Amino acid sequence: MTKSLLILAGDGIGPEVMQQVIRVINWFNEHKHLDFEIHEDLVGGISYDEHGQPLTDQTLEKAKNCDAVLLGAVGGPKYDNLDFSVKPERGLLKLRKELDLFANLRPAKCFDALTNFSSLRPEIISGLDIMIVREATSGIYFGEPRGIIDDNEGGRIGINTNRYTTNEIRRVARSAFELAIRRNKKVCSMEKANVMESGILWREEVSIIHKKEYPQVELTHMYADAGAMELVRNPKQFDVIVTDNLFGDLLSDCAAMLTGSLGMLPSATLGVIRKSGRPYAMYEPVHGSAPDIAGKGVANPTACILSFAMALKYSFDLGKEAEVLENAIERVLAKGVRTADLMQERNKQPASTEEMGTEIINQLDFSL
Repeated sequence: MTKSLLILAGDGIGPEVMQQVIRVINWFNEHKHLDFEIHEDLVGGISYDEHGQPLTDQTLEKAKNCDAVLLGAVGGPKYDNLDFSVKPERGLLKLRKELDLFANLRPAKCFDALTNFSSLRPEIISGLDIMIVREATSGIYFGEPRGIIDDNEGGRIGINTNRYTTNEIRRVARSAFELAIRRNKKVCSMEKANVMESGILWREEVSIIHKKEYPQVELTHMYADAGAMELVRNPKQFDVIVTDNLFGDLLSDCAAMLTGSLGMLPSATLGVIRKSGRPYAMYEPVHGSAPDIAGKGVANPTACILSFAMALKYSFDLGKEAEVLENAIERVLAKGVRTADLMQERNKQPASTEEMGTEIINQLDFSL
């Protein structure tokens, strides 16, 4: 059965890292007979340059009709002065909103070969494997009212609204509990129920879903600021963390740097299950467009490739194939192959983007 992928390489280093993903997809088509059908289109700044908007209706329609979307990165300094409504990032937010991609999955896993690369002591970080589930379509990034208005006293007022409904909280809580069942049956819910009404509602609704539907999962609650401290003090106490849009944005970046490099971290954003049995889904690396190194062929493609591994798991139920890919990457790192972002030895030549892709392909061949 054909599986359709829409590739939106985007801006900056997006196109060059995505080329390595395409090589990996083609390898699986050839050697594992997975029959992926690749479609490509524009998003972000490159879409604005071509069409005057960061996401066209035609591209959005393609995203709705494909089984999954793979995205590279969006944005860059050349777009800083654009009106807010057409900034590259608005294309990404529109994709999430229109596809109703409400559960953002951000794994933070420390590969054995990179333990010494973390700023934390090896005994704290070794074996780290946690998942942060961030609500992605509501909260302060989408709530109304919002804007900047005059205060009639010579100044201005900036307004954002952190708004959540019962349904929005319950469905992302279910996603977290379902993940926990497949992992170690532990969920920690993070909010600020001590100072925010939205946090009080969050804690109450997560607790209701836990009691009614997932009593076999251990549930704990933690204030988000305390959670940030615990992530850098003792991160392995956590397995699945579920939190809102704003805190999820902050906590997942904090967790990401525990592993040493954003260039190693993928993400998935999932929506409702369609008639096909597959969820609406978008997969992307955590790193940004990195315009300072774009076009130089030095970007680390690993996070983008691992995002495809997440697609294999969560969109196509191909966990064994995802493990083959993850193990290939583990072996490449164990050999000492490093892109520039992972270099600690100054006298060693870093691998280029294409060379890293080739090393991963070689290890995939080794797995046959």
